[in-house]
Amino acid sequence: MSETVVELPKIAILGAGSMGRAILSGLVAPSVHVDGGIVVTNRSAQRAASVQHLPNVVALSTERDGDANRTAVADAGIVLVAVKPAMVPDLLSEIADALAPGAIVVSVAAGVTVARFEELLPDSVAVIRSMPNTPAVVGKAVTGLSAGTRSTPEQLAVVRRLFETVGSVIEIPESQLDALSTISGSGPAYVYFLIEKLTATAVDKGFTPQQAAELVNGTFIGAAALLESSESTPTELRIQVTSPKGTTERAVAVLQDADLKSVFDAATDAALARARELAAG
Repeated sequence: MSETVVELPKIAILGAGSMGRAILSGLVAPSVHVDGGIVVTNRSAQRAASVQHLPNVVALSTERDGDANRTAVADAGIVLVAVKPAMVPDLLSEIADALAPGAIVVSVAAGVTVARFEELLPDSVAVIRSMPNTPAVVGKAVTGLSAGTRSTPEQLAVVRRLFETVGSVIEIPESQLDALSTISGSGPAYVYFLIEKLTATAVDKGFTPQQAAELVNGTFIGAAALLESSESTPTELRIQVTSPKGTTERAVAVLQDADLKSVFDAATDAALARARELAAG
C-alpha cells in the first residue's frame, strides 16, 4: 500500500536556525507535497546556501537581498516565523503588507504571544502559535499548537499536518503553551542532563568515558524504545525492573528520598517564570 501524501500550500520559513532546519527536514520528505515549494530565508548567505540543495526549496539571504523576507512571504499560504524572539517585532513589521490575504503565520518563537503577532499583522492573516522541540530533527518532535483569535479550525488542521511531518502534535489553549514549553520544549535538555550525570557516575565506578557513554546512552535509548513499543506505563515498566528486595529497589528508594518531583517542580517553575519574562519583553 502506498504511503499517504501530506498536501500543504506554499511555505515560507523565515529563519534557518536549528528549529527552522529541523522542520524543513520533515517538509522535504517524499511523503510531503508542498504546492508551490518552500522558500527559506536567513541573514547569512552561507547559511542559506546550505539548504539550497534540498528538493523543492529556494533559499534566500537578507545579506544579499534586503527584500528576501518580503519576497518569501508574498504568495505563501503558511509563513513560519522561526527567528529569535527579540527579532520578531521588526520582522513582522517588515513583512506585514507583503503577506497574502488568508495566509497563516505560525510562530515558532518562544515567549511571543499571539496577541503580539496579531497586533503587528493585518486582519486578513491568521496567527497560530507553536512550540516544537529539537527531536524534530529525527521526526520525533512533540509540538504544542495554539489557535489565534482569527484562525479557523481548518487552518489549525493545516498547521497540524505540517508539524506532524516531524512528530506528534498536541492542541492546547495558548494559556498552557508556556507551561508546555517547560516540559516538552526544555525536556530534551533534562534528559541529556540526566545522561551526563549518570555517565559521570559510571566513570567514577571505574569505567572508561567511552564505556560509560555506551552503557548510559544505550540504556536510555533502549528504555525509551521499550516504552514506545510497549502498552505499559512508565510506572509499570519501572516495577517490572524493580525486583522486591533487590538492588534496583534499593537504588530507586534513594531516588525517591531525593524527592525528584520537587526538583522538577522547581526547575519547570523557573523555566515558566523566564517564559513570562520573555513574553513581557
